[in-house]
Amino acid sequence: MFRAFFIYLSKAAWARRIVTRWRVAWQAANRFVAGEKLEDGIEVVRRLNSNGIQATLDQLGEHTTTAADAEKATQGILQILDAIEVENVRSNVSIKLTQIGLKVDLQLCRDNLARILQHAKGKNNFIRIDMEDASCVEDTLALFYEMRNGHGYHNVGLVIQSYLYRSVEDIAKLMQIPARIRLCKGAYKEPAHIAYPKKRDVDANYDRITQILLDRALEVGSPELSEGGRVPPIPALATHDEKRIRFAIEYAKGIGLPRRAMEFQMLHGIRRDLQASLVEQGYPVRVYVPFGTEWYPYFTRRLAERPANVWFFISNYFRK
Repeated sequence: MFRAFFIYLSKAAWARRIVTRWRVAWQAANRFVAGEKLEDGIEVVRRLNSNGIQATLDQLGEHTTTAADAEKATQGILQILDAIEVENVRSNVSIKLTQIGLKVDLQLCRDNLARILQHAKGKNNFIRIDMEDASCVEDTLALFYEMRNGHGYHNVGLVIQSYLYRSVEDIAKLMQIPARIRLCKGAYKEPAHIAYPKKRDVDANYDRITQILLDRALEVGSPELSEGGRVPPIPALATHDEKRIRFAIEYAKGIGLPRRAMEFQMLHGIRRDLQASLVEQGYPVRVYVPFGTEWYPYFTRRLAERPANVWFFISNYFRK
């Protein structure tokens, strides 16, 4: 009920209008969002790099409703790639297909995605396609396969969510490539006929998929994080759950997978202590660094994930 309420708020226009007027809301969101400008994101990435941590930059925004907005978002992503090269930081880029026109026109989205991948290829950089809610899964997978297999863009990866029943089957197919996958639990509210409603089942599926990813990485020669820090290994495990992390580490040790052939990913502003600990142990760590004016949906989804985040927001609200 708690999670469902905040997921609802993330999509509610009336709540967005109210909350974004509150100065304290931005003060709390600033824990999770680098800032409103690209320069803010680059500065956070530079600090992360100084601590031995890679990044993935994300220009906030999703579900554009016009071709003009999709074009504006696409231009913004191209500018991120340019800035990464100019500033020489260890970062790649994460994108959402609904931001570049998926719900406006499929061909428009296809064209914009190809432009982004071509630009990234010219910069020797990597694009991660975020997975959105269940209504986007089929089109997202189809466009990924088209770009990866049809057009030969090897600089693209995908996100898979362990709370979806279908994910094990999807991973089995993706590992035939093998694709570079970020595995997360899932941040959207989905019906029980599509996604596991219980946390223990989501966790069990996460571990099951982790095994598949690590096994396949070993089978294909254990490709490691690239020297420039932009191209990740095949398995990118996105979680702050220490049990999931311990499971992955122990399983990888058991099969003999090198530490740099797997990557742990976390969100900006969450579990910095855990990030530092993993770096000290010799594991690649990448932090998801969002920036932009469209921070409200992202912020409310972070509140939905953990009650502690809500308490952080409330405590800031009443702080003198």
